[in-house]
Amino acid sequence: MINLKGKRIFYFIIDITLIYCLSDFTSTVKGLVTSSYENHDSIEKQILYNGRAWRNLYTKIKGDQFLFTTDLLPGSVTIGKRTFENLILKYDIYNDELLTTTDHGIILQLNKEMVDYFNMTYINKTYFFKRLDADSINALSGYVCVLFEGHVSLLVKYRKEILLLAVENRYDLFNQLHKIYLKKDGEIILINSKRDFLKQLEDRKPQVRTFIKSNKLKITKRTPESFQPVIEYYDRLRYPNQ
Repeated sequence: MINLKGKRIFYFIIDITLIYCLSDFTSTVKGLVTSSYENHDSIEKQILYNGRAWRNLYTKIKGDQFLFTTDLLPGSVTIGKRTFENLILKYDIYNDELLTTTDHGIILQLNKEMVDYFNMTYINKTYFFKRLDADSINALSGYVCVLFEGHVSLLVKYRKEILLLAVENRYDLFNQLHKIYLKKDGEIILINSKRDFLKQLEDRKPQVRTFIKSNKLKITKRTPESFQPVIEYYDRLRYPNQ
């Protein structure tokens, strides 16, 4: 028979054995979970990094090809149902291409056919972009900035052109432009002036004019955001309770 002291030693040995076994099991499970997450993360990054290495072809041109700044800006990218957060991005509006950096510091031009949406934050303001494909009705394609999206939407297409020998008759120069569009009743309409804009809102003309006057709004093509409060108001008027 095992005396009391022997029993205590026996149970102590069993407890120690169990602790080691559980510790080893926990480490194994932790390793499997970590490996699973790493593999999943690797697959996700392969989806995001489906593009090609970027290099700057325009170093001899004054200015730059980017929207807002040459700095990488915080943002996110949506591909299909996946949204990749906490990225740093540049938007090349001369070539209409989106750039990001990989974990190894390589600047990558993302595959535009895969990117559905992206946003970038600049000076405490977040700008939202979506990719459009041209069709038989609308010619607008590529990345467009969405200032308002409802039953009627306000869109801006930013781009840059190269002005030849525009600096001292020696250097080419990047020049930024933009075009404003309304998406209404399935059609995308180019807005060239305030008159064009108001013409598209004719069915609510008295209310819209009163709204602009009472709020002392100045609408100018130079500032696409100046159209936004009017479109939001018009959308609510035309589609109440929706």
